[in-house]
Amino acid sequence: MINPKTDILWRVYLVYGLMLIFGFTIIGRIIYIQTTLKEELLEKAEQQEIKVFGIEAMRGNILSVDGSLLATTVPVFEVRFDVASELIDNETFNTKVDSLAEGLSRIFPTKSKREYLQDLRRERLDGNRYMLLKNRATYAEIKALKKLPIFNKGKYAGGLILIPGSRREKPYKELANRTIGYENSRENIFVGIEGAFHEVLKGTDGQQVKRRINNGDWKPLFDENAVEPINGHDIISTIDINIQDVAESALRRNLIENEAEQGCAILMEVSTGQIVAISNLQLDKKSGTYHESYNYAIAESVEPGSTFKLASMMVLMEDNKIRLDEIINIGNGQMNYYNRTMKDVYPIRDGRITVREAFEKSSNVAISKMVWNAYKDHPERFIEALYGMHLDQPLGLDIPGERKPYIKHPSDKKYWYGTSLPWMSIGYEITITPMQMLTFYNAVANGGKMVKPQFIKEIRQGNIIIKRFEPIIIDESIASSRTIDSAKKLMEGVVEHGTAKALNKSPFKIAGKTGTAQIASGGKGYNKTNYNASFAGYFPAGNPKYSCIVMVSNPSAGKIYGGAVAAPVFKEIADKIYATRPGIHDGIQAQKSDTLNVPAIKGKCFTNDVYQLYGTLGVIVNQNMKGNTWIETEAQKYSMMLKPTELISGIVPDVSGMNAKDAVFILENMGLKTTIKGKGRVISQSIAPGMAAQQGQMVELNLMM
Repeated sequence: MINPKTDILWRVYLVYGLMLIFGFTIIGRIIYIQTTLKEELLEKAEQQEIKVFGIEAMRGNILSVDGSLLATTVPVFEVRFDVASELIDNETFNTKVDSLAEGLSRIFPTKSKREYLQDLRRERLDGNRYMLLKNRATYAEIKALKKLPIFNKGKYAGGLILIPGSRREKPYKELANRTIGYENSRENIFVGIEGAFHEVLKGTDGQQVKRRINNGDWKPLFDENAVEPINGHDIISTIDINIQDVAESALRRNLIENEAEQGCAILMEVSTGQIVAISNLQLDKKSGTYHESYNYAIAESVEPGSTFKLASMMVLMEDNKIRLDEIINIGNGQMNYYNRTMKDVYPIRDGRITVREAFEKSSNVAISKMVWNAYKDHPERFIEALYGMHLDQPLGLDIPGERKPYIKHPSDKKYWYGTSLPWMSIGYEITITPMQMLTFYNAVANGGKMVKPQFIKEIRQGNIIIKRFEPIIIDESIASSRTIDSAKKLMEGVVEHGTAKALNKSPFKIAGKTGTAQIASGGKGYNKTNYNASFAGYFPAGNPKYSCIVMVSNPSAGKIYGGAVAAPVFKEIADKIYATRPGIHDGIQAQKSDTLNVPAIKGKCFTNDVYQLYGTLGVIVNQNMKGNTWIETEAQKYSMMLKPTELISGIVPDVSGMNAKDAVFILENMGLKTTIKGKGRVISQSIAPGMAAQQGQMVELNLMM
């Protein structure tokens, strides 16, 4: 029999033994951790308490040519509320929550005071420590929030949580909106200048090491491993915000007036290719308003219609196939090509017209007949001549989205028809964007030199110019100087005598071409209800500074032709530039026209007044008469002839045609007295010119308006 006392002792010894073994195991483990695992565990602990955070670089600005902000980055905040914070006691919450809800409804009016009050009480009961109040709140809204009850107690006691961020802002809203564009790196979407120059604008993010502290916040550690962010460069665009505003306003009024579907207007500087203004407006059928939602000017390739006739005429002239003064017979304004009939909008006289008139009046029959007669046996020569003027190639624009033009070749048997040549000659069965067509017209204005359209003038870092964009020449000469000069005269004739005569009322000369093209409707052919109306040209014609194209799609208020629909927008833009940029006045008469449109001044004139008047109008004067006090003017074919007027002492001068002020000045300086009847200019005088003048003698002057 086992002694109970002995049994108990063995049990005690066993427990003590196990405890001793367990103790030695713990001590051994501690020694192992302190020696072998020390560095590894310390590193893990450090990683939990220290973290590297990215510091977002400030995105660069996009500015207009005068320094106005077109796109900039502004701070925004995600606003949350630790509504269940233990630092906000129930008494404070219950007494202040009503005022807080009222303030929130005033600052963020998406909800009423009642709705905010219900939400705040519900979220506190639910223990929400991260209640969302507003995404992308502005700095001004944050300042107002911090003054509200509860929130005014500070970061922790007030429970207000602000998560900083940023957003891109366009101060001028829709002005050039699509050209300025946007970027969305997550979805790989890059539009306009923002997209094309994303890498330049975005800068380089920095890094900041932070340590976790109480309440889960992170405090920056200032060590040598911190990397400061490098802010993005600023981009100076070629856009002139004032002209952009004029172009967009003129286009919008025109679209509304003509009940059009969409339209675009582009203004380019002739010598550099810089885009001064570009507007794209499309009708939002739901709201009935026009917005920039698509860059129609560069991304939509359309059949241009009659504006393409300039290219056809230049091919004919370059190949010596026509003379501008030769007669062509278009009969009753119709001509058959195989199974299709080409028609003019209306007959022109008896059908016998010059080549010049054919272009000025935009005769489809005449242009197609000339091209047909010249190239029907070798249509590839006509097409390849168009290719030689780069009309089949994209421009390689700096901003994405350019559509490639389409000009088919006779070797493409699938799409080349017997009627293709005549219809292509008048701008059908081809497609080209408004920007590509403008670049062609700009080359003619530029003496044949084709320059690439550019949207960027400079890249800057602060006030330091990182890169300046110089003109890029696509072709030194798209045609001979003889052809270019003739093309210019043809376009001047369109404004002076042809389909754009309404533009001839401007105080400066304009050259250009109207276009009216039927729109094909989904494989069903053309109809007589859908049109593109356009006008492309440049000004001032004598010394081109700016080229411009306007295209209006599907006007439905009655007017459809380019001269009536698109040309008025061109004129409004040109008039604004003429009124605000005196430098473009130079050379308005440098290129001689058939006649001088400015009349001579009747009678004797004060010399300084004459020079000031004709200098303002840009009229060439061919005599230096500044040594004479009084002169007479005589209009020549291209200039104004100035002739001296001699006032002989003691002889009554001829003052007919002069205004009253000048006539009285001359006569009274000779010792004569004057009386005046009527208003306007002198039509007769009581003492005939050439008679002896006696001191104090009275001369009666009769005036008429």
